[in-house]
Amino acid sequence: MTASRPWWERGVIYQIYPRSFQDSDGDGIGDLAGIEARLDHVAALGVDAIWLSPIFPSPMADFGYDVADYCGIEPMFGDLAGFDRLLAAVHARGLKLLLDFVPNHSSDRHPWFVASRSSRDDPKRDWYIWRDPGPHGGPPNNWISDFGGSAWTWDAATGQYYLHAFLKEQPDLNWRNPDLRHAMMEAMRFWFDRGVDGFRIDVLWHIVKAEGLPDNPPNLDWSPDRTERDRVIQRHSTDQPEAHAISADMRALADSYGGRVLVGEIFLPNDRHARWYGTPERPQVHLPFNFQLIENDWNAEMLRSMIAAYEASLPSHGWPNWVIGSHDAPRIAARIGEAQARVAAMLLLTLRGTPTLYQGDEIGIGRVIIPQDRICDPQDLRQPGLGIGRDRSRTPIAWDAGPHAGFSTAEPWLPLHPDWSTRNVAAQAGDPGSMLTLYRDLLALRRAEPALAVGSFALVDAPAGVLAYDRIEGDRRLGILLNLRDTAVMVDWQGMVMLSTQDGEPEPGMLRANEGLILS
Repeated sequence: MTASRPWWERGVIYQIYPRSFQDSDGDGIGDLAGIEARLDHVAALGVDAIWLSPIFPSPMADFGYDVADYCGIEPMFGDLAGFDRLLAAVHARGLKLLLDFVPNHSSDRHPWFVASRSSRDDPKRDWYIWRDPGPHGGPPNNWISDFGGSAWTWDAATGQYYLHAFLKEQPDLNWRNPDLRHAMMEAMRFWFDRGVDGFRIDVLWHIVKAEGLPDNPPNLDWSPDRTERDRVIQRHSTDQPEAHAISADMRALADSYGGRVLVGEIFLPNDRHARWYGTPERPQVHLPFNFQLIENDWNAEMLRSMIAAYEASLPSHGWPNWVIGSHDAPRIAARIGEAQARVAAMLLLTLRGTPTLYQGDEIGIGRVIIPQDRICDPQDLRQPGLGIGRDRSRTPIAWDAGPHAGFSTAEPWLPLHPDWSTRNVAAQAGDPGSMLTLYRDLLALRRAEPALAVGSFALVDAPAGVLAYDRIEGDRRLGILLNLRDTAVMVDWQGMVMLSTQDGEPEPGMLRANEGLILS
């Protein structure tokens, strides 16, 4: 029975980027009170949990992923009392709330790092990763920041370099230090005690570095149109064996509270990705995030082989998960167009595993051009011309056709999508053919059909350009047919049509262009 499964297996997660959800105080930036005011929208969608991108105190060098206090709330978003009100409001609607935990690095303004860089003899010096210059007087090794440039910054006051996998304002924490490790676990405990239902753990595979910090091997396939980070293969700076013990300790802490869930951000090939589930005796994160629907080409043949390989890689105790959008990735409608974004919604919500939706995808926000003078993303500013800017996926939701789309009484911190006056929640809520209605219908069907929520999965042969599979629970079998082409395809399908991604009656024996069907 569905009810006997953990909530995170049968449920759906909805990611909120707090800066861009709803502004309550007129500064053009979203906040916790704004999220609380819009919870009815989230509940009406039919999801089960909310994941908030970082809301901790931060100088905002990387928009909250540079944490200055792991046990507080950034004043821009509210305060602890406001968080408690939000948490209570979330729980009152039968929803769960997950926070974004950032364990690889802190802000350079965190009191820990201020102490660490104050003196080589400070007790917190070893809470971060410091090294003497290399043999030729420069950085200790060839590691490259994910945002470009050396991963090392010189500190003249103490005569050493410190490591940062991202911005220099984000020094890496030293998880080999037991005191640091204890302090971070206590930060997680602080929020569990407050009642949060879990964490999405940022760049989990980064948190331990190889002993001795050897050079990373050069990437012989690198070309100038790729990010500078890719000049080397991150063999020694990520995915170290010792990190799995930390992941298991985090899981043990979460399990001690009962019903909590850990989602780990991990970009790795299937065989290495699967290790983050741990073993039945020593489990790790419940859901190592699977980004393959974002990373791969959008065609039926690629998706079929990718899904099969991912399913085959999972350990027997591992539960799959899927995502088509996030605060870091181009929006799905911008990548593949609105017609296929509807098909993608059906794919996401009918595959076996836990889906994560990203705010704004439910109304089909597409391409947003960010003028040069409005770019905020440090990754884009440091490596211009590569098309890697993340601002385009972080623009505010449009709620209605009023001033500033109902998001704020002031100019939003990032520009809105160009068609916001017609593409907004209010306009789509009453439209039976809208993207929002499709998402609501898909989520309602998923909730009503255990086969979609927790059933088994089997790929089915289909014509070229069509992805087909069954979901089975007991005697109940549902068929999913997805046409990933913009031309109609003859398909010998049978059964009752439960839902189509398009208006009008489906044609027997045919899939219309860009059409997805769920059949009983």
